[in-house]
Amino acid sequence: MPASTRPTAISMSTWKTAGRLSQSIQLALNGSTAPLIKPCANHVLQQHPASTRRRQFTSTPRTHLKEYFPPPANAPNIKLTGPAWHHPVYTEEQMNAITVAHRETKNWADWVALAMVRLLRFGMDTATGYSHAKEAVKRAGDPTPTAEKPGWFTMTERKWLVRFLFLESVAGVPGMVGASVRHLHSLRRLKRDNGWIETLLEEAYNERMHLLTFMKMAEPGRFMKLMILGAQGVFYNGMFFSYLVSPRICHRFVGYLEEEAVLTYTRAIADIDAGRLPKWNKLEAPEIAIRYWNMPEGYRTMRDLLLYIRADEAKHREVNHTLGNLEQKDDPNPFVSEYEDPSKPHPSKGIENIKPTGWKREEVV
Repeated sequence: MPASTRPTAISMSTWKTAGRLSQSIQLALNGSTAPLIKPCANHVLQQHPASTRRRQFTSTPRTHLKEYFPPPANAPNIKLTGPAWHHPVYTEEQMNAITVAHRETKNWADWVALAMVRLLRFGMDTATGYSHAKEAVKRAGDPTPTAEKPGWFTMTERKWLVRFLFLESVAGVPGMVGASVRHLHSLRRLKRDNGWIETLLEEAYNERMHLLTFMKMAEPGRFMKLMILGAQGVFYNGMFFSYLVSPRICHRFVGYLEEEAVLTYTRAIADIDAGRLPKWNKLEAPEIAIRYWNMPEGYRTMRDLLLYIRADEAKHREVNHTLGNLEQKDDPNPFVSEYEDPSKPHPSKGIENIKPTGWKREEVV
C-alpha cells in the first residue's frame, strides 16, 4: 500500500498480536506443527540430488511428496503442451529499470479502489506473516530489507514462498473475471469488444504461470489450500458483481493491487541482494519458468526469476491503470491497437515504453 495513504496509528504490539493470531490459526487448522508449504520433490532433487539433510520447509520424507504437473497420462502421442500465449522478451536493462510507483487518487472511485486494496493487504499480511521494519521507506521507494524485525517478522525463504503462492493464487482472478464478463457483454450487445478480452485473459494466464512456477518449488500444505479456497470463493464472486457495477473501479483496484505486487517482489530482490536469503543465492529457476520466459543461460537464478515476475506485475499495473482511464464500453484496447504514427511511444505488450501509473486517455485514444 502506498505510504502516503497507509494508516500509521497501528502500533507494533498490534502487529505482533496479529502475527501470533495468524500462527495460532495455522496450528489449529492443521492440528499439528506442519508448515504451510513443503518443498516440491522434483525441484528439491534437481537442486540437491545427494542431500540427506533436513530440508528448509519440512521434514516430511521425500517419498510422501508428490510431483506437481506430471506428464499427461494416457497420451502417448503428445510430447509437450506449450503455452497458449508466448511471453514477450524482456531485456535485463528493462527489468532492472522497473521501479515502485503509485498513482495518486483523483476521485471517489479511486478512493474506493484504494480502500479495498488496503483491506485486502492487511488481511493478506496477517495471514502470511508478512511485514517490514520501516513502512515509511515507501515514500522514497527504498526497498529496505526485511530482517530488521526479529522473530515472527523476519522474512525467510519459506515465508516469501507462502506470500508468493497466496498472492498469485488471488492475482489470477481479476483478469479472468473481467474477460468473462466482457465476453458475455459482447454477446448480449452483438458488438465487438475492441480487444479487451484477449488482454485480460492473457493477464490471468500470466498470473497463473507465476503460481505454477512457485508450486514447482513448494507444495502447499492443508492450511494454505484452505486459505486459497476461501479467498478464491470470496474474491471471485466479489470481483464478478463489482465488475458488473463498475468496471472502471475494478481496473483501478487491480492497478493499485499490482503496485503492491511490484513492491513485494522489489523487497524480496533486495533481501537476496543483502544476503538475507542465503538458500536462494544459487537456487535455479524451475524448468517451467525457463521455458515460459525464455530465460537465457547464466540468467536463471531465483533472483532472475523474481526480476521477470516483477516486470510482469509492473506491466499489469500499467495495463489496469490505463484501462481504468478509458471509456469502458467503446474505447479500443490501446495495448493491441495499431497507431497512425508508430514512431511515437505508445502502449504495447512489452515493457519498452512502460508507464508505471498508466497512459492517459488523450495519449492513446
